Amino acid sequence: MVAKNREPVASLVLYHLLKWSVVSPLLHTYFRVHIYGAEKIPKSGAAIAVSNHASYFDPPIISNCIGRPVAFMAKQELFKIPVFKNAIALYGAYPVNRSTGDRSAIRSALQALESGWIVGIFLQGTRTQDGKITNPKSGAALIAAKAQVPLIPVSLWGTEKILSDSAFPKPVPLTIRIGDLIEPPKSTKREELEAVTAQCAEIINQLHDLAR
Repeated sequence: MVAKNREPVASLVLYHLLKWSVVSPLLHTYFRVHIYGAEKIPKSGAAIAVSNHASYFDPPIISNCIGRPVAFMAKQELFKIPVFKNAIALYGAYPVNRSTGDRSAIRSALQALESGWIVGIFLQGTRTQDGKITNPKSGAALIAAKAQVPLIPVSLWGTEKILSDSAFPKPVPLTIRIGDLIEPPKSTKREELEAVTAQCAEIINQLHDLAR
């Protein structure tokens, strides 16, 4: 796959506008976020950010802390809403047809990588109550193998408490840790995908155990 070097200019502009006017001020004042390892993120080029997942707030938090737009999948129905569909597409969301499952997700993620995006994938696929990864899925490793792009391990600590027993976001402290880049599997063989997936899960859980 020959990928572009950077995300589209319009997406970069929207990303930085929202980051500095809304997301970053909230993270640093309301949530008192600590970020470690941001210098490890490539300044350009496609990559896959893999992380644990415990809150609906995780996608914008990851994108802000990585310092580049991150393309996450969104259900196809959202792209049928006028104006809104253009905004979420610019911010990096890509449509996934849930009826076709993984095939649609993989195809859309590869298209985003080809356009120079960092693609965000939650390693377990669903939220966990404690933020730990116990049953990682190999989808991220498969996409990395097909696109031959590195994986970026990201640990989110504290996000599971944002909406704990409350309908309004709580001002809980958050810690985001970013690990060293992980090379993609050399092939799509099952054993290679499982090995890289296990490596990602182990690193993210180790970073999560460091806590605040």
